[in-house]
Amino acid sequence: MSFDRQTTLRTAVTLTGIGVHSGAPAGICLKPSSANSGVVFLRTGIEGMPPQLIHAKHTKVSATELCTVIGDRSSASVSTIEHLMSACSGLGLDNVLVEIDGPEMPIMDGSATEFVTAIEAVGLVTLAAQRRYLKVLQPVRIEQGRAFAELMPAEKGFRLDVEIDFDTAVIGRQRKVFDLEAKAYASEISKARTFGFMRDVEQLWKAGFALGASLDNTVAIGEDKVINPEGLRYGDEFVRHKVLDAIGDLALAGYPIIGEFRSYCGGHRMNVRILEALFADRANFAIVESQPVFAATSRAVQMAPAAYAPDLH
Repeated sequence: MSFDRQTTLRTAVTLTGIGVHSGAPAGICLKPSSANSGVVFLRTGIEGMPPQLIHAKHTKVSATELCTVIGDRSSASVSTIEHLMSACSGLGLDNVLVEIDGPEMPIMDGSATEFVTAIEAVGLVTLAAQRRYLKVLQPVRIEQGRAFAELMPAEKGFRLDVEIDFDTAVIGRQRKVFDLEAKAYASEISKARTFGFMRDVEQLWKAGFALGASLDNTVAIGEDKVINPEGLRYGDEFVRHKVLDAIGDLALAGYPIIGEFRSYCGGHRMNVRILEALFADRANFAIVESQPVFAATSRAVQMAPAAYAPDLH
């Protein structure tokens, strides 16, 4: 089905788990929302403060070390949002209210597949409003050492060309070119898990990271092999997860992108920086109403905006 109109969830869905960095219990409820709302987090459970709304936009990013964090870390923030953002973008879910009872998203199995399953279980509905896209008009590039990221124009659709290069034979140099489309996203990208090196575990713990990491939610890399007894889900699972992360981070543009993204040895920080560079000059982009083909696997029906849905701009 081609989506030329905005979407939201048919009904609410709840997921629970733990935070990969905090190790603390984490629960979220994804709720239908009105047209032009985008993805908005409703952060609850803040000591001495009422619930706070945090819009999932690049201007709200407060940290990018090992994960993407939005909001004010001294008061109300939500970390590790990239996997849910990736699932929303990959399936074409435009508007959703994410109620979360703590500062970190549940890591689930380390990929986006459980978010995809939850979204598909309740299905999507189309709203009356036309979908709007961010169309890249001219190339934008950033560099950091040997790493780079760039956004370039395209006539339609969103293509990602991601390459990684690790100094270990377990990963080595991997590249994945992927055209964002819901069915392919669900089967080729959403199941790729986050990964980490066993040699870094003690240092990460001392810094307060990876306290909830385990073989149930992380691909653990030893000196010369993958530690997880089940092995990899894909031969190139590492670069596929980097594509998953890039889709989630770039969704912080606030609109589906028409363009091409390329990166080499990138990560959360560079993904956000390329959005900052894009938005730094109004000549770099246009907001358009277009109808590129976006095949969806989620059930969808036509629906007017719900009267109770929050109108969060």
